[in-house]
Amino acid sequence: MKTKLFLALLAGVLLLGACKGSNYEAIRDEKASSSADTVAVSADSTKVETTSAKLVKTADMRFKVKNVQQTGDAIAALTTSSGGMVMRHQMQANVESSQDIRVSDDSVKRVSALSTSADMTVKVPSDKLEAYMTEIAHMCMYVTLRKMDIEDRTLDYLSEKLKLKNRQDLVDQQKKGKVVIKNPVNVMLLKDDMVDQQIGNMRTDEAVKYSIVTLSFYQSNFINQEMIANDDPSAYQLPFFNRLMIALSNGWHLFVELLLGLANIWVFIVLSAVLWVLYRYYKRKHPAWFAGGIKS
Repeated sequence: MKTKLFLALLAGVLLLGACKGSNYEAIRDEKASSSADTVAVSADSTKVETTSAKLVKTADMRFKVKNVQQTGDAIAALTTSSGGMVMRHQMQANVESSQDIRVSDDSVKRVSALSTSADMTVKVPSDKLEAYMTEIAHMCMYVTLRKMDIEDRTLDYLSEKLKLKNRQDLVDQQKKGKVVIKNPVNVMLLKDDMVDQQIGNMRTDEAVKYSIVTLSFYQSNFINQEMIANDDPSAYQLPFFNRLMIALSNGWHLFVELLLGLANIWVFIVLSAVLWVLYRYYKRKHPAWFAGGIKS
């Protein structure tokens, strides 16, 4: 009897231990699963948004050509065929020295030494930049400068993108009433910042898609000859005999004018003659008056 009671108690203890072990394993598995989910959630919450590389390419070339005007036209055509656009095109010719050679009284041959150069700014697809610059190099006599710079704006682009997302979330919460912004001016400033960030990223996308190339080229000095009118008034004179006849005619005209001028003042001439005669007459009749007047 005692032996049977002991065996029953022993079986009960073993059964209770087995149940506790099963419960412990279940709780441990549940905790492990919960921890794994927590780790997964934490990993998702700390995941950083990624974006494609934003590489901005710019290039610069300086070179000498045979003809500046023809090269400029060829570069414009090449840019258009490559899917780009000419943003700026300036050509100028400077007169280094000039000399005027008199051909006739009214004509002069002007010989000038000119230096011609041009500056162009073009925008071409970035994936065609290397081939485009190689084509430009084939147009010139020699290249004095060729460089290309690559600026990585990936982090800046991502930073602006994340800031824009944060601001958008704040605006959405403000619309739903979860966040209250008392000053309307702050809302407008926030939206303006969002617009600036969007435009900034759009500019970056445009700069990544199209590269800016600055081109500067020139040619050797050349001589230009042209016939122009003589701008010296002293060169336009009549022959000597014609000028002599004109001088005689002018002299006679001046003589006639002098006579006419004397005729206009004949009264003063006659009056002056009468006064002179009276003076001579009284001087002879009364010399003492004039002598006394002189002594006094």
